[in-house]
Amino acid sequence: MSKKHPIISVTGSSGAGTSTVKGTFDQIFRREGIKAVSIEGDAFHRYNRMEMKAELERRTAEGDHTFSHFSYEANALDELERVFREYGETGKGRTRHYVHDDAEADKFGVAPGNFTDWSPFDDDSDVLFYEGLHGAVVNDEVNLAALADLKIGVVPVINLEWIQKIHRDKTHRGYSTEAVTDVILRRMHDYVHCITPQFTETDINFQRVPVVDTSNPFIARWIPTADESLVVIRFKNPRGIDFGYLNRMIQGSWMSRANSIVIPGGKMDLAMQLIFTPMIERLVSVSKRA
Repeated sequence: MSKKHPIISVTGSSGAGTSTVKGTFDQIFRREGIKAVSIEGDAFHRYNRMEMKAELERRTAEGDHTFSHFSYEANALDELERVFREYGETGKGRTRHYVHDDAEADKFGVAPGNFTDWSPFDDDSDVLFYEGLHGAVVNDEVNLAALADLKIGVVPVINLEWIQKIHRDKTHRGYSTEAVTDVILRRMHDYVHCITPQFTETDINFQRVPVVDTSNPFIARWIPTADESLVVIRFKNPRGIDFGYLNRMIQGSWMSRANSIVIPGGKMDLAMQLIFTPMIERLVSVSKRA
């Protein structure tokens, strides 16, 4: 953690909705005049698309049916830790982009499935913002959780997470339901061992719970809407959280535990604005004084 150069880390599985949360943070940064440097977890994959395919084939041939982008070994977590540490100490660092599709290829001038070159962060940023799969990993090799000042988990109940992933990958990446299902099954081991342990490290978790039937996510025709959902917001340390204020400001909310508040799904953006704006202001204020 760094008082002078704070780091915010948003962590969630593929299809969890971390990109939506990033949009809310972008609004806060813009409104409050905060200069943020953003990095994506995909930038720290160890392999490009063709290399990953070859590595998958090699490991499968050797009997490993669990290797995936969720795996620690598939990601340069040592490089991500180095970026977190360097930014916390100096406010500097570097990142790159993983190009997913033709639209991004046009933007970055790199073929889909490849990385752009590494480039340095802009100078004089107020905060580093990470969004991806591994922003709060603690294992024998790295401790990313110790380097981030505010850690947020985005964790829909798993059937909803699968529905969101299936619809995204079919609509935007052209995959079949069968292909996405195969990916989900391959990733399950590392979902349990690499992804979920991070949510004990996060300071705040947002878990969306649908109130419509999602019993078979593999045949769901549409994603449950925000108004068909509740969101459970859990604080690791509720000290200093004004739950009374949140209850008054968020119509239809209630406390479910001493560290948890439940809100209507359509109020999630409002809740994040109310919760994170003062937190970010404090981080930036302390950094400027430091």
